[in-house]
Amino acid sequence: MAYANFFSYFYKVGIEIQEKSLYNIRCIRGELYSMSFRIFGETLSKLRKKSGMTQQELAEILDFSNKTISKWETSETLPEITVLLQLAEIFGVSVDYLLCGERKSIVFAGTLLADMSKDVNCYPEVGKLARITSTRQSVGGCVASTAINLAKIDSSIPISAYGCVGDDETGHFILSKMKSYNINTNSVTVLPGIHTDTADVFNLPDGSRVFFNSSSAGALFGPEHIDLEDLQCQILHVGYALLLDKFEAPDSTYGTVMARFLNTVRTKGIKTSLDIASPSEADWKKRVLPTFKYVDYLICNEVECCSCFDVSPRNDDGTLNLFSIKSAMQKALSAGINEKVIIHTKEAAFLMNKNGSFFFTTSIDVPKENIKGSAGPGDAFCAAALYAIYNDMTDQELLEFASGAAAMSLFSKNAIDGMRDKKEILKFIKGSRRKQVKGINI
Repeated sequence: MAYANFFSYFYKVGIEIQEKSLYNIRCIRGELYSMSFRIFGETLSKLRKKSGMTQQELAEILDFSNKTISKWETSETLPEITVLLQLAEIFGVSVDYLLCGERKSIVFAGTLLADMSKDVNCYPEVGKLARITSTRQSVGGCVASTAINLAKIDSSIPISAYGCVGDDETGHFILSKMKSYNINTNSVTVLPGIHTDTADVFNLPDGSRVFFNSSSAGALFGPEHIDLEDLQCQILHVGYALLLDKFEAPDSTYGTVMARFLNTVRTKGIKTSLDIASPSEADWKKRVLPTFKYVDYLICNEVECCSCFDVSPRNDDGTLNLFSIKSAMQKALSAGINEKVIIHTKEAAFLMNKNGSFFFTTSIDVPKENIKGSAGPGDAFCAAALYAIYNDMTDQELLEFASGAAAMSLFSKNAIDGMRDKKEILKFIKGSRRKQVKGINI
């Protein structure tokens, strides 16, 4: 097929190339024709074999000869665009993926749940009553919330999810929501007869929240639900530790099952990232610390990091205790965190890298009248931090970008609707001012 005709088809079917990586743009523009042929052939062969399909079986589906399939796989020829679209549908990938190969993805594994948010007029004393003023359902948990936020920041990054949901209305709601943002949910395990996890979230008038978690499908999620041979990504982000019972089971060699699992992931050349939950009661030292040797990026809030080392992140008057926070970050690195410890708080964000260099920024000052909810800052910050790591931002840029994304999440009552794309976040940051925080000078 002539190159001019071949690439005119892309524009005819409306394949979007804006915001793609330079590598993909070059593929589409034709500057790397021979490489495109080779990549297509290798990709098609890999997808066909992975699906257990022979060349003859694929040929029969497409109404071609097996010799034609062989020519495609040996990079002698490329099919018409209409056939490329058929192949993309058969194997569940994009045409861009077929022609330009796999962009290294970010994979999220862990809690999948639905937030049942309730706005209340107060948090009542025992035996007293509070009024619920509004109720709504939205996606929650690390996997859905953080993955969707990342997809909204940059839709070109391939994102996949691992976790467990029940075969019920709530599970289908979560999967449908993720799919609407082009997140690959093929590896999410649907468990018949099991309820999908939920979290009752009570939002108080002062912006604080209280959580009541119900875990069914999530409690059954373990390493057996992740095919390590199939795991091909740049970063694996796991969350939330302390809510993943099977991963936190004891292991005689590594301390926990999670630690053993993350060690195996790192041997594949994949960077690992971890977020932690904040249950009222937890054995932080036994269930969390053993994983640190096998974590490249720890991304969590001040309570979670400091609780691992029995230090308080705040002074008696409620202000941040910068000395305690820095001490906990140093201890996390000494305990094994390999690259960066990243901490987010309401007032500021902090980063300490493996060299001991310390960075910080105060949060963006969002007027109280513009704040619609506080369900999303943590996951929004984490998504933006992962985006920054993925794109090799400096440590200071990471903090400023992630804190901007966290601030944008305040414009929505749920964990995802406030997020915008990278350009809008940067524009928002540029036009905003940052808080003045006692004990922290910018």
